[in-house]
Amino acid sequence: MNPLLEVKFQIPFDQIRAEHVEPAMDELLARAARSLEATTQAADPLMALDDMTESLDWALNVVRHLESVATYPELRAAFNAIQPKTSAFYSSIPLNDALWQAIKKYAASPAGKALTGTKGRFLKKTVDSFKRAGADLDDKGKARLKELDVALAEVTTKFSENVLDATNAWDLVVTDEARLKGLPPQAIAMAKASAESKKAEGWRFTLQAPSYMAVMTYLEDAEIREKMWRAYNSRAASGEHNNRELIVKILGLRKEKAQLLGFQDFADLVLEDRMAHTGAKAQAFLDDLRAKTERRYREENQELEAFAGKKLEPWDVGLWSEKQRAALYDFDEEALRPYFPLASVVNGMYQIFGKILGIKVTETQMQVWDKDVKTYDVHDAKSGAHLGSFYADWYPRENKRGGAWMDSLLTGNVNEGKPNLGLICGNLTPPVDGKPALLTHREAETIFHEFGHLLHHLLTRVEVRSLAGTNVPWDFVELPSQIMENWCWEREALDTFARHYETGATLPEELFQKMKRAKTFRAANMQMRQLGFGFVDLGLHRLWDGKEDVIAYANRMIQQFSAAQLTDDYAMIASFTHLFASPVAYGAGYYSYKWAEVLDADAFTRFQKEGVFSEAVGHDYRDKILAKGDSEDPAELYRSFMGRDPDPNALLQRAGLA
Repeated sequence: MNPLLEVKFQIPFDQIRAEHVEPAMDELLARAARSLEATTQAADPLMALDDMTESLDWALNVVRHLESVATYPELRAAFNAIQPKTSAFYSSIPLNDALWQAIKKYAASPAGKALTGTKGRFLKKTVDSFKRAGADLDDKGKARLKELDVALAEVTTKFSENVLDATNAWDLVVTDEARLKGLPPQAIAMAKASAESKKAEGWRFTLQAPSYMAVMTYLEDAEIREKMWRAYNSRAASGEHNNRELIVKILGLRKEKAQLLGFQDFADLVLEDRMAHTGAKAQAFLDDLRAKTERRYREENQELEAFAGKKLEPWDVGLWSEKQRAALYDFDEEALRPYFPLASVVNGMYQIFGKILGIKVTETQMQVWDKDVKTYDVHDAKSGAHLGSFYADWYPRENKRGGAWMDSLLTGNVNEGKPNLGLICGNLTPPVDGKPALLTHREAETIFHEFGHLLHHLLTRVEVRSLAGTNVPWDFVELPSQIMENWCWEREALDTFARHYETGATLPEELFQKMKRAKTFRAANMQMRQLGFGFVDLGLHRLWDGKEDVIAYANRMIQQFSAAQLTDDYAMIASFTHLFASPVAYGAGYYSYKWAEVLDADAFTRFQKEGVFSEAVGHDYRDKILAKGDSEDPAELYRSFMGRDPDPNALLQRAGLA
């Protein structure tokens, strides 16, 4: 039997193969079409709509996930083959006139009008989303909208594949050990292991994050740094894996879709249902933060050039920043690595949030897609109820896409006590030379960040699947993740998980104080970098007129946020998967990181005042934020937790910019 045809909590990853994908999707699409027909006749079409695509959603989540973490040519081909069909079906749902009439009829009925709470919100959001998805378009408009959605699914998938292929296509093998000067032992060992894996002599460097970041931060050899910087920032901008024309196509398709639906641009379309509501408001938010950051940003860059005693190239900035930080604070980021073995970080994190949130995380056994993947159950500490389970996949592989992410595989049923299923993935420093995986502090923060997303999914208590877990407005979704990073800076928390991999000793106080003092080092540059991505994103989706070369336009904008003069071959947006790797993703929504950072900086002040391990605050946070999904307006959820609106100065104060 095809393993994708039946929803299973214990996903049979050992049985799923590429040849199962198309037959399963054809069958599930046929079933979903029959369910759609039945929903139009249902007495309560609203809840029928919520359940209608569960089997298809599950199978598609599983296939999409495997294509992200364990891809191979046949699987990629199968995934590409199903994209147009599945995209067309999902696009057709709000365009089905019989369904739209049934929902409108239900909304106008006494039963519909009597709905309150979560179901009342679901009805209102459903009506609004159907309108925004083209339910009121004429037949010609609906047909064109379907075509646009299918085209967007295909072209964004190709964009993502090009980035992965371009990343994997490049490497640099160094045979002269003298050229490795400055690199930490961990990075050298990793490069040696990478070369051996390819049966090469010497040390192999790639564009995967652990390898690339080590070179840009520590390697003295400027020629190698320049080669890697140019390769990384021109990925997928030319040659076989060229994304240049795909970006133009994606932007054009998005703009046409927005205007077909009556919006000025794509930003206004996607932000209508988010906290910002309009592209103009999102832009005003970024403008305000930029104005408050710019003066210190200029000062930081002047100070860095004065310290280096020369004009810096872009591939020099990371190295000289690290040198300057070491000089100012006598602090080397690598000195922290022995205190952040992966197992200790992960287990300590489970312990901390087990206490704060009243949950228990225990390792379990489920089928996995790679031998290094671990699996866990999450139970309520008091009742013992099984709330959910998850997979954790931490190391880079060539068959796995870059970055770190969380995803949901299955949303349970709170009324029936069925648990949720999710996953977290990263591309962290792997174990080498018989040592455990020793992480940077930033990598530890990444784990906490993704676990925050995961808890948002696993701890949801929302009866409507479509409003559960992380199905919240995009500019609210980063609050539960970003707030978690704060515990990586608290002594009390660090003593739980920052333990020397050989001795078990906690982080020495002197090293902790150095780390704290260096925390806001070049904070204005870090903030401006994120703001720059937000400006480019909104600029491309609101202002770019298609006349100027798209990469030139993006570079002209991002230059204002760069500490050094960018090169002519710079083309970062050609690999900017956040914006272009799916039909919407962070398109016109990159500002959300900073928006949610304001929320997380402010919300954490409550933990700081009442105790970073406070179970009372943790219970409140779990109950009023994590459990609620999108069952209420996010602004109301925030007010219920904090008792007030967010204070934007909290972010500036945390970054030392206020």
